[in-house]
Amino acid sequence: MSVEMNVEGAVATITLNRPEKKNALTVEMREGLIAHFQRARFDDDIRALVLTGAGEAFCSGADVDRMGDSDGRAARHRLQKLSHTYMRTLHAIEKPVIAAVRGHAVGIGWSLALGCDMVVASETAVFSQIFRRIALGPDGGAIWYLTRRLGMNLAKELVFTARVVGAAEALKLGLVNHVVADGDLMGRTMEMARDMAEGPTFMFGLAKKLFHMAPSVSLEDYLEMEAMVQPQLNRTQDHQEGKAAFREKRKPRFIGR
Repeated sequence: MSVEMNVEGAVATITLNRPEKKNALTVEMREGLIAHFQRARFDDDIRALVLTGAGEAFCSGADVDRMGDSDGRAARHRLQKLSHTYMRTLHAIEKPVIAAVRGHAVGIGWSLALGCDMVVASETAVFSQIFRRIALGPDGGAIWYLTRRLGMNLAKELVFTARVVGAAEALKLGLVNHVVADGDLMGRTMEMARDMAEGPTFMFGLAKKLFHMAPSVSLEDYLEMEAMVQPQLNRTQDHQEGKAAFREKRKPRFIGR
């Protein structure tokens, strides 16, 4: 019962490893996510991150059997200390993060996938805002992510009905980037991650900041932020390498700085 992290080259893979429970999250697993996301965020040798689940599921949400009764204040603090902390840390990683999803990605499990920059889904992937069934509100920022991607009406439908969204529909809605055969899931995801790890990592990080703020600010404020970002990138080694490679008609060799 754990969350494991494996690093190969510049790509780190974080795996939810509780397959007998479809990777339902325990307190210990939430703490593991916080630790591994923090490492991925600040380790300069890691330039791309893959998040996946062991076995036949990505993550079936929180472990309902381990949910204890508590008053509102204690429940709020528990949510802030664990789920909100690892979702904030995931959001703050200034490197490409790719979710590899097979089977169930429901409840907070879907929030984890939504928090990634890109999602590769197996044909077996199913997504659901399952909270209605236990009379709890969506957590992990699910509504924040869904309203930005789908608009208010469709996001409400998914939350209020708790209906299952299959891989094909998720692709049509723009909630995943690719749908592949189950046996090709990790191969395709790692191919994308290795490509991202060879890219201009610092530029990716600042571009993520721009993406984060774009839906909620005026064009004037966004352009001002853009004007602050671009001069930083002009001074990077990767920008100089990119210009040289363009002139020399070769593939750039970025170092992430």
